[in-house]
Formats: sequence, structure tokens, C-alpha cells
Amino acid sequence: MSAPKRILIIDDHPLYRDGLRARLDTRPDLCVVGEAGTCAEGLRLTQTLAPDLAVIDISLPDGSGIELTREIRLARPDLPVLIVSMHAKLDFIAAAFQAGASGYMSKESGGEGILQAIETVLSGGQYLDGSLSPSVLRRLSDISGRKAKTVDASYGSLSLREQQVMRLLAEGLTPEEIAAKLFVSRKTVLNHRYAIMTKLGIKSPVAFVRHAARLGLIEIDD
Repeated sequence: MSAPKRILIIDDHPLYRDGLRARLDTRPDLCVVGEAGTCAEGLRLTQTLAPDLAVIDISLPDGSGIELTREIRLARPDLPVLIVSMHAKLDFIAAAFQAGASGYMSKESGGEGILQAIETVLSGGQYLDGSLSPSVLRRLSDISGRKAKTVDASYGSLSLREQQVMRLLAEGLTPEEIAAKLFVSRKTVLNHRYAIMTKLGIKSPVAFVRHAARLGLIEIDD
């Protein structure tokens, strides 16, 4: 009998990690070897624990799971990544696959769904959750490689800290509030904001909000 496949879970919600671990523990061919709640810890564990698969949430306290996926794939090209997220926006899904993810599924899917996704990805295939809206799936199948590359290149140009600052700004926090939350100076936050807007070609607060919405960082009305 072959050894169980080693799974690393990277998600900042302990209850979700506990539930996923309990589900995977029912399978003798799968073994959860570690858990992480941040990008930094997740990247470190991929290097020290040698997992066969990383299951990653997109929204993490210190950055984006998409950027983390890119970093993991650079460090471990042989390590498949399964994104499990509440986000179902087209650009988010496209960016995840462009970053090197092998699968993308909704957290609202049941336990059998996650097992099917893991089996597919571990066997070398790609998985896209069928519970995502048909319109999203159709648009994703029709999306041009040029558009996906643009999404990937723009957001991927940000550092993990810049992604964190962008998310907090998109959520409506002031530079002062972000500085207190991250234990940095207001000037540091302003420098990050300037770098973000420069790298993404954003010229105004309105354009910033629209860009954040397109990436799925915030929800806005059509």
C-alpha cells in the first residue's frame, strides 16, 4: 500500500481548518501534515513539510492566496495547489489559474466536493467547482489569455505587504487605522499606497475602488 498523500491547509479560519482536517482524516490515503493561517507561515511549511498538495484560501491576513500560490509554484513547481474560497468572481478565478493553481472550488461545496477536487488535482488534473454559477463558468471558458495575463501581471506585481495594504484600503480603512493595525507608521502606509497605485496604473480613488472590485477584494453594486 502506498503512503498517504500529504496535505497542507493554509486558511486563517481555525474552524474551517478543523472541519477540513476532520473530513480528510476519514480517508486512509490522505494525511494532513500541517496547517497555517498566514501566507508567510504557509510558504515556510511548504518548504519544511514537503506536502503533496497545498489547499489555500484566497483571503489571508498578510496577503493574497493567489500571490502565495505563485510563490509556492516558483519554489516548488511540482507542488499542486487547490484554491478553496468564498470568492466566485471571474477575474479572481482566472488569476488563480494564471498563478499556477490546479484547482478552484467554493467553500460552500460539500465534503464530497473537496474530496473530488483533491483527488483530481493529486492525479495531475485540473478542477473547477461546478457549483460556481454557470455564467461564471461560461465566461471563464471564453476569457482570452490576454485578459487573464493582464489580471495576473497587475496584481502579481504587488508584494505580499502591498496586497495586504490594498485590501485594507479597499475595505475602507484610513491610513492611520491601517498603520495601527499593521504596527507601522502612517508614512509607511502612504508609501505602500503610492507604490500600489503606481504599479497598477491607478490614477484616482474611484479607479482604485473599481480595480479592487474587479480583483474581488470588495463587492460593489453593478
